[in-house]
Amino acid sequence: MNLTVRTLSGTELHAALDDLSRLRIAVFAAFPYLYYGTQAYEREYLAEFTASADAVLVAALDEDRIVGAATASPLIAQEDYIRAPFERAGIDSASVFYFGESVLLPEYRGHGIGHAFFDQREAAARSWGAKFASFCGVVRPPDHPARPAGYFPLDAFWRKRGYAPVEGLTGSFSWKEHGEAEENEKPMQFWMREL
Repeated sequence: MNLTVRTLSGTELHAALDDLSRLRIAVFAAFPYLYYGTQAYEREYLAEFTASADAVLVAALDEDRIVGAATASPLIAQEDYIRAPFERAGIDSASVFYFGESVLLPEYRGHGIGHAFFDQREAAARSWGAKFASFCGVVRPPDHPARPAGYFPLDAFWRKRGYAPVEGLTGSFSWKEHGEAEENEKPMQFWMREL
């Protein structure tokens, strides 16, 4: 492995979107997301997420191959379904930088890339002038039938980074899971930290 992690923006970011969509489909297929993705859906979602000129994509590369990626963008640039929970909670959207996905192929985990993803997205958030960083994760019951033996959620890692779930700051995202005929809403818990 010859790993590097760097932040992409502008034309470099847009050139990496096909790689990001492939990673999202592969990584999110596993529990807890169980995502059944398509390239067409990915193109639409990623075009919306990265429409802001302030959007960043942090790429993990093995030589020239993108093996992981994480995105971030001002919350005010996000779609209504992402902003609405903050507005309901009385949190000023203009003070928050929203972290989208963070996906990394399994064989590259355990090398500090997750920390680098957060470090570089937090740096982008501070540079933009955000007071807070936030992301969300799907909520699954402990007895979910697809939960693999030995599965550990990322909560402990996120808490070490200074994030905490915000009581009442919840929403729902829609996607199609493997085995489902169509998209349906999944409950999401937002986490935040002050920068």
